[in-house]
Order: sequence, then C-alpha cells, then structure tokens
Amino acid sequence: MSGALYTREILRLAVSIPHQQRLDNPDGTAELRSRTCGSKVAADVILTDSALLKDLGLEISACALGQASAAILGEQAIGKSLAEIESVRSSLGAFLEGSVESPGNWPNMDKLIAAKDHKGRHAAILLPYDALIAAFADAATKQEAA
Repeated sequence: MSGALYTREILRLAVSIPHQQRLDNPDGTAELRSRTCGSKVAADVILTDSALLKDLGLEISACALGQASAAILGEQAIGKSLAEIESVRSSLGAFLEGSVESPGNWPNMDKLIAAKDHKGRHAAILLPYDALIAAFADAATKQEAA
C-alpha cells in the first residue's frame, strides 16, 4: 500500500473547491450519486456559443478525496470543451484502474496518486467529472429541443 491517503495536500484541496454554488438558469445540470460510497455531486453549467464551459456551479457531498478531485476540476474546467473534460476523466480513470502511470497533467492531479490503491475511493474521485460531463449532455439535450 502507498503512504498516507489523506495527505495535507488532499486536505488543503478539499477545503478550497472553487465554484461551490449552484447557478441560476444554467444551460445544463446534473446530480449524481455514487452507489459505491454514497458521495453526491451536483453540477450546473453555462456554456459559450462554441460549447466551452463559461461558468460552473458545484455542490459536493463527498469524502476529502472527492472534494479534492472536485477542487482540481473546478480550478481547470472553465474554458474547456466536453471533449477535453472527457479526456481528463478518461486519463484519471485509467490511472486509478492501473492502466497508465500518471493521473493526468492538470495541476495537482499528482496529489491523487495515493488513492490508486484504495478502490473504494475511486468512485468519489471520478464523480465530479462524471457530473460535469452529464451537465454538458443535459445542456446539449436542451439546446437540441429548443
């Protein structure tokens, strides 16, 4: 097993989640709950005309690792496309599964390395990304219906 799971860096990130408020009149929204750990994440998005993330609102109920993951996402997601978010989520998921050696290249992703050996925490770590991806999908569905 790796070293301490809840490192000082993880705890620092967990208490510094940006965009931690729901948005009024979002283009898309999603609320997901992990069946594995019970973590819950709600994500609201406002997109630009070119479908880039313009504004993000998060509501997080998760362990420190899920909160730290949400903080990393919140710091980096603005200005990104759905494809970019999906790529980062895919890389992080592959790392947690043991398929790749790095959790990704966004700042602070390396703080999640200690969680690789703790499979029960993987769902909480990935949940913020899954909620944001689902909110992008909700925005696309609403746009198609309009």
